[in-house]
Amino acid sequence: MADAIEVVKGAFAQLSSGHAQAPLRTPLSVPKHEGVTLVMPAYLEQSDALAVKVVSVFPRNAALGVPTVCALVLVVDANSGQPAAVIDGTYLTALRTGAASGAATDLMARMDAPQVAILGAGAQGRTQLRAVCEVREVQRVYVYDPVPGQAERFAEEAKGLGGRVPSDIRAARSAQEAVAEADVICTATTSRSPVFDDRDLLPGVHINGIGSYTPEMQEIPEETVARARIVVDSRAACLAEAGDLVVPLRKGLISESSIHAELGEIVLGQKSGRESEEEVTFFKAVGNAVQDAAVAQVVMQHAAELGLGMEVEL
Repeated sequence: MADAIEVVKGAFAQLSSGHAQAPLRTPLSVPKHEGVTLVMPAYLEQSDALAVKVVSVFPRNAALGVPTVCALVLVVDANSGQPAAVIDGTYLTALRTGAASGAATDLMARMDAPQVAILGAGAQGRTQLRAVCEVREVQRVYVYDPVPGQAERFAEEAKGLGGRVPSDIRAARSAQEAVAEADVICTATTSRSPVFDDRDLLPGVHINGIGSYTPEMQEIPEETVARARIVVDSRAACLAEAGDLVVPLRKGLISESSIHAELGEIVLGQKSGRESEEEVTFFKAVGNAVQDAAVAQVVMQHAAELGLGMEVEL
């Protein structure tokens, strides 16, 4: 995770400095099954990383015991245009999404941030926790999920992660309980309405919102968005896709100028992260293909060094 965070920081820096191509992803709605499949290509000029990801988000899968998010990444040799590798994108998506929140937390959260709330006890929530713990000394974690038993299972599994993840991980009975004392909040849900109340937040809290990826989805209360310092992974993508921003924009509660920065601008030192201990900061990500291309490139390099994977003829 520590390596992934640094790789993702570099990818966002290339995106914000104009050294990456990442067209808005193409969504293919599958209304019969309440799902969507997304096609996400990217090329990073400085690191010469080229890849395409196909990712599906099918919320019904949770009831089937199958991951909600499933994906495959095709790495292309930037020198020749030949396919170079096919990598499982399901774990890679969770890893790079967690890494983005880790990067944002590192650059935006208060240095003293001992308590974390995770809203959404799926695979994304697990890598969110790992990433935040990688950049802050976390002492206690509350996790909440509306599905019975999910938070309890998450808490038991996370206690065994070790490393920088603390052993004090508790299943919250409500979102209010989870966020009441939180210094960092990560939302990783498929909700279409806010998952906590603005009045329950502590001053100075940092929020990573990574679940909302369509204009109709919302995880963060409009009141919170309106008073927060807003940082995004990509302005163009978030203004087109992020309901957390699109809804308050339509209502006139914020304007496009309310977006303080892209995360890459903070990585490059062009914009500030946090300016006061009391300020509420909000990182909104819809996911960008530069993350996939950058992390997949490093995964492929490590796999080659370790002799992992299987070589096939096409």
